Amino acid sequence: MASSLTKDSVRPDIGAEKTFFGHPRGLATLFMTEMWERFSYYGMRALLPLYLVAPSGLHMNAGTATAIYSVYVSLVYLLALPGGWVADRLLGPRRTVAVSGLIIMLGHLCLALPVSASFFVGLGLVAIGSGLLKANISTMVGHLYKGPDDARRDGGFTLFYIGINLGAFIAPLVIGTVGENVNWHFGFALAALGMALGLGQYLLGGRHLSEQSNVVPTPLTAEEKRSTLRKGLIWLVIAAVFYGVVGGTGHFTLNWALIPLTIIGLVIPIMVIARIRRDKDLDDSERSKVSAYIWFFVAAAVFWMIYDQGGSTLSIFADASAKNTIAGWNFPVSWYQSVNPVMIMALAPVFAWLWLWLNRRGKEPSTMVKFASGLVLVGASFFLFLAPLSIAEGGHKAAALWLVAIYFVQTVGELTLSPVGLSVTTKMAPKKYASQMMGVWFLAVTAGDSITALLSNPAIGGVNLDRMGFVGLEAVLAVVAGIAVWMYRKKVKTMMGSVN
Repeated sequence: MASSLTKDSVRPDIGAEKTFFGHPRGLATLFMTEMWERFSYYGMRALLPLYLVAPSGLHMNAGTATAIYSVYVSLVYLLALPGGWVADRLLGPRRTVAVSGLIIMLGHLCLALPVSASFFVGLGLVAIGSGLLKANISTMVGHLYKGPDDARRDGGFTLFYIGINLGAFIAPLVIGTVGENVNWHFGFALAALGMALGLGQYLLGGRHLSEQSNVVPTPLTAEEKRSTLRKGLIWLVIAAVFYGVVGGTGHFTLNWALIPLTIIGLVIPIMVIARIRRDKDLDDSERSKVSAYIWFFVAAAVFWMIYDQGGSTLSIFADASAKNTIAGWNFPVSWYQSVNPVMIMALAPVFAWLWLWLNRRGKEPSTMVKFASGLVLVGASFFLFLAPLSIAEGGHKAAALWLVAIYFVQTVGELTLSPVGLSVTTKMAPKKYASQMMGVWFLAVTAGDSITALLSNPAIGGVNLDRMGFVGLEAVLAVVAGIAVWMYRKKVKTMMGSVN
């Protein structure tokens, strides 16, 4: 509910006296925009693995479906980096988000066409549009606050996270139900409608945003524009020649086509962080913060590698090996994807209040401790996954509540890591890489999902990710990583300087 604040407590560039739950009014605009964009994205994502394996869909095997799903998700987050670059060098965050909404809407319309070629074009457009939007809308949330030391900042990102999860909660219930029970492509069409609503709301509510979001921090010179266009065309030709040769010699398969994209998802994050770390324009303090940030990046990559299997490995397992019923009532498999967001909405306000309450008493855990907790919890979720896997291997169907319990543990882990990671990225970003550093944060998702794609791709072995041995190995990896982060927390805090 809106309330009045004194002039001293409101940024003059926002130009509004009213607040959104005690936060700048512009947060409501970004909240609603992200909610509708996530409605379209998560609705489509809930259908994607099921459509890929369904006889009435593309009827692929589970390994290929998981690889496609993981590569798609990794590309969405990989493209957040050039999305930040577009804002920093060409359009500014505000205009970039407007363009991205249009591209996403067109992508979902392509998915709605019952043609295989159009389907993969649609996936590409949604990935491009989501990349343009993700880094910049989060950066714009940061613009609403009075710098890194604003006490409302972490709470603001947590509220923003509720917007993400409100859209993610509704999407499987609406898009998933229509897609599974009526027609797959009707479901994808509803995703296009959701993005259209989000884009309209964003354009209407833009007056509440910070003027800083209109700024192009480091615009390209004419020579840089020509050089960028030339390099882009060269890489486009290389890709066309490579896939043309592979196809012309009869060696093209979908699984092999995914491998270069997967490798890119692993190599680019390393190259980007190394380039930023070596940039001579950074002062010693900024370089030290980038070095500290590597710890957060690696921890997040391990976290997302396991967490994102909730939409692929767990979903395909539920489709084949779970009793998708409650009290005798059957529900669509895609509805499992609503469990996490509804829990986020229930628990995120509690966490936002908890961090502020502990902060006022000087007892708030450090960012490193929060990250360590997230890793241990996501590892614990896969230890829990061993139970329904054991039931399925015994020839029985696992109860739906087992999967609900797994999503619950992952949700608690997510709340200790993800919104905190968004916030710490904006705090530690060198000025030169303001929007691009948010893209670097999303590259952690790219790296984690790329590992999943490599492991599951049948062209290079095709590990069964829903087997007890491998699930247990992933669980151990996450817990060990969490312990390592906790042990080195003081060293990293020193490198972070004044950032808390």
